[in-house]
Amino acid sequence: MLIESIIQTVPDFSHETAAMARGARVVAGVDEAGRGPLAGPVVVSAVILDESNIPDGLNDSKKLTEARREALFEQIIASAMVSVVIAPPSIIASHNIRGATLWAMRQAVLGLCLPVDRVLVDGRDIPPGLPCEGIALIGGDRRSVSIAAASIVAKVTRDRMCAIMDCDAPHFGFAGHKGYGTPQHMVALTTHGPCRHHRADFAPVAEARLRLSVAQL
Repeated sequence: MLIESIIQTVPDFSHETAAMARGARVVAGVDEAGRGPLAGPVVVSAVILDESNIPDGLNDSKKLTEARREALFEQIIASAMVSVVIAPPSIIASHNIRGATLWAMRQAVLGLCLPVDRVLVDGRDIPPGLPCEGIALIGGDRRSVSIAAASIVAKVTRDRMCAIMDCDAPHFGFAGHKGYGTPQHMVALTTHGPCRHHRADFAPVAEARLRLSVAQL
């Protein structure tokens, strides 16, 4: 396992090129969206970019506007090989949030339609059981365009799922806060108690369920 860290603010294809220089033919970037929220899934994407057709403006999804993310999402889907895996609250509960994320990362790589020779992963952790070498890039979505593309696909996919969650449980406002512990979300959680989209083992959710149970005694 390799872990690389360096200050870089604009992603490029240099990490993919370096992996290819070491013998890799197919390089994938992997990133997730949704580790921190109290509700909804963790979404992971793995992306293999076409070096001759890389969309302009790829970057850390958090640095892009919603409209720009949506536009880039369509370009990535049209030009790259993409795999997306969803880890719902049930998987998060059984694996814990770190384990669920690593599980989804491995599944996303295995779900690609080409065998991969090298995987660039955002962060410090390499998912166990990869079919090839993994390289952990801290701040990878600001360094590798493949990881940046994966971050955009994961983020847009998860945001769309949060809009569906909002339709199912509108009193929580998932479309706005995306499951994060905002004041609005915490008030709704205290008032209504957790719904099926919440992560039962996360402390604020467990505490809200306990408070509601006590109040109903």
